[in-house]
Amino acid sequence: MTQQTLLREGTFTLDPGRTTIRCDCKAMFGTTTVHGTFQLVNGQLQIGPDLADCAVSATIDAASFESGLSARDEHVKSRSLLDVRTYPLITFTSGPVRPDGDGWIVSGTVTAHGTAQPAEVRVRSVQPDGDTLRLQATCTLDRTAFGVTKVRGRVGRAVHLLIDTQTTPA
Repeated sequence: MTQQTLLREGTFTLDPGRTTIRCDCKAMFGTTTVHGTFQLVNGQLQIGPDLADCAVSATIDAASFESGLSARDEHVKSRSLLDVRTYPLITFTSGPVRPDGDGWIVSGTVTAHGTAQPAEVRVRSVQPDGDTLRLQATCTLDRTAFGVTKVRGRVGRAVHLLIDTQTTPA
């Protein structure tokens, strides 16, 4: 039985209070990895009878970035990188969904730093629990594709996102 057959159709709200968005990025010329988190503002998941009828959208607060080191956090939020005063939100809007082993790949568009770029989110785990769902997914973005090109070498290009979210019926 596939995960798709375990899911009921409907519209679900991604719960910001039960969502973790972790980001990992190489730093210092690849010698270390910086771990940080972002907070979800809102999101919605639509599950239809077929994959073609499924959709997801999510909005992240760019200014919520935290790594545990306040000086680094302020630098990441500054004009040198995210420029959160000018670009306060990061959004994802899905397009086609296709099967991928026991999960799915959700193609879509990420808009960050004023630039929209295609992205693929790999949904690796969906666990139904009564009326709620817990989803775990990953995505890798190239920060330079969004125009975030300063501090080369000190901050890696690839940003790996790990998303763990729970939903409630909308």
